[in-house]
Amino acid sequence: MGKVLSLPRALLLDYGGVLIESSSQSLAPPVLVRRLFALTGEALSEEEIAEDLIRGAREYGRWRDEASHDPSPAELSHEGIWDDFVTVGWPRAAREAVRRHAASLSYEWTWHEDWAVRPGIPEALEAARAAGLPLVVVSNALSGAAHRDILAAAGLGSMFAAQLYSDEHRLRKPNPELLRRAAQAVGSSVEDCWFVGDTINRDILCARRAGTGTAILMRSTRTSREQAVPGIAPDIVVDDGHGLRDLLSRLDRP
Repeated sequence: MGKVLSLPRALLLDYGGVLIESSSQSLAPPVLVRRLFALTGEALSEEEIAEDLIRGAREYGRWRDEASHDPSPAELSHEGIWDDFVTVGWPRAAREAVRRHAASLSYEWTWHEDWAVRPGIPEALEAARAAGLPLVVVSNALSGAAHRDILAAAGLGSMFAAQLYSDEHRLRKPNPELLRRAAQAVGSSVEDCWFVGDTINRDILCARRAGTGTAILMRSTRTSREQAVPGIAPDIVVDDGHGLRDLLSRLDRP
């Protein structure tokens, strides 16, 4: 470890791949398909709805990848995501019905039944709190409300002083403003914070753009799949929450 570390003012953490991990799940959950079928007055078959959900999820994923090349990307509204990626070509009444329920539909599309807290995360969060560090979630999200409820269900929600999600702030990482707002939420400057993420092209790039004091990469299933970003590298790499806990335990106290 080449960088000399000291206690930061706050610890900012990504959600997916850092706090919570889930295995691959259907892009067209049957419960969501059935709800859309009823909501749209059976204007489309369940098979058509499932196909459009899968296509839409993939197209939204491509849009997210392209948005990462923007120096200050904005997040789409819930209505915009359903309009632009899923309900294209649907009857007008069906599209309007989806728009009216876009927030709750986005919640259902985000919720993963197989979520799990990453190894060592509870211990790392406890170590950070014992050191007096405010904790803040900073995450791109189709539904921040779903992420909040998953953290609450895991018994972790109350540990965070603030949670900032892209759908609520209409900003996407690597837009540095999201990290700056996270630091401000706990009365700190971003230069005095650490940020922990699991991707180079969104998280570490965002940390560099924002001027975060220390950028930490926590390896996840996504880390090995992404392409390198020239000139962008983390200060520190850890494998999981245990590695983050160990890092915190070695800090120089003021």
